[in-house]
Amino acid sequence: MGPLNGFKIIEVAGIGPGPFTAMMLSDMGADVIRIDRAGNAVGGDPDAPPADLLNRGRRSVGLDLKSEAGVSVLLDLVGSADAIIEGFRPGVAERLGFGPDVCLERNPKLVYSRMTGWGQDGPYASTAGHDINYIALGGALAHLGRKGEKPTPPINLVGDFGGGGMLQAFGVVCALLEAQKSGSGQVVDAAMVDGAATLMTMIWSFSAMGIWSDTKGENLLDTGAHFYDTYETSDGKYVSIGSIEPQFYDELLQLTGLEDHLEAKGTELPYQHDKSQWPMLKDALTEIFAGKTRDEWCGIMEGSDVCFAPVLTMSEAAEHPHNVERGTFIEVAGIPQPAPSPRFSRTPGSVQRPPAFAGQHTDEVLADWLSIDDTAVKTLREEGTVA
Repeated sequence: MGPLNGFKIIEVAGIGPGPFTAMMLSDMGADVIRIDRAGNAVGGDPDAPPADLLNRGRRSVGLDLKSEAGVSVLLDLVGSADAIIEGFRPGVAERLGFGPDVCLERNPKLVYSRMTGWGQDGPYASTAGHDINYIALGGALAHLGRKGEKPTPPINLVGDFGGGGMLQAFGVVCALLEAQKSGSGQVVDAAMVDGAATLMTMIWSFSAMGIWSDTKGENLLDTGAHFYDTYETSDGKYVSIGSIEPQFYDELLQLTGLEDHLEAKGTELPYQHDKSQWPMLKDALTEIFAGKTRDEWCGIMEGSDVCFAPVLTMSEAAEHPHNVERGTFIEVAGIPQPAPSPRFSRTPGSVQRPPAFAGQHTDEVLADWLSIDDTAVKTLREEGTVA
């Protein structure tokens, strides 16, 4: 059933963070319908659903939102909804006829969530962008990468999904809770540049404490430290080490033999947090880890408190015993994918259905949400309003 069972949410189709938000809400039990463009409703075999996993869990309605009739149907749906998610540039939804003012007039308790890169205002608000740009302006990208190398974007995890879709989902749920108390809806302005900045809060703390440098690759968590990094093994694979605390670092020393390795070269083991010695210590650990395969290091370090894990590809992660036991990955309609998270003891989330073809559930949703009969739907279809 999921903890959000009973909530009805509209997702106006977009890309990246919006679908991720909708997926998360659906995984937690909300009845989320996706409004796809009528022109995209080309059909398909429901037994061979699309592979776009971000669209899992929702029913799809094909609507022509450039027509007054299509917008009218959307506003009727809004009247039955708890929340709506859209990801247009500022002002576009207003021009199409379903901006926040119109929707909240139709449904005063509605949560209207807007997902953009730059936010609803500011000098960049009306310009195009992608994850890499948002995390750059938010002060995150400059700190990602190794010393002496150019900044490295972490795929699109920080802007689109961490600072975007994840925080938008949090905002929607917060506003839904508040609306239950106040009886009034509101607008959620979710911006990826804001979210990327929020994710950097701890690093801002480190900077204020004087323990973080603006130069990347010299700090505790950005590959500067020898005890917080990845190392290549003899078989060309990698392991991750995060031995920050003294007791964990002591175990790293014991299991790698780092101190003996240095003594054999006539060097004493320096203080763990002597930054001037980090490059030398990293070279030593690089040599040590290159002496064994990844599996051999797993045999030595798994089960210890080194703070260790093998660096796995997606396919390897799906087969690792820890993830298998927890059910971290599942298969839906023949496609492996991450399971819903977080987990709940009494009302667990679930994938309600595989991804839908655009417009696949138009008739079903209009009947379910609006009690529109087959004859009325047929008329709307003949007019081109729905598909």
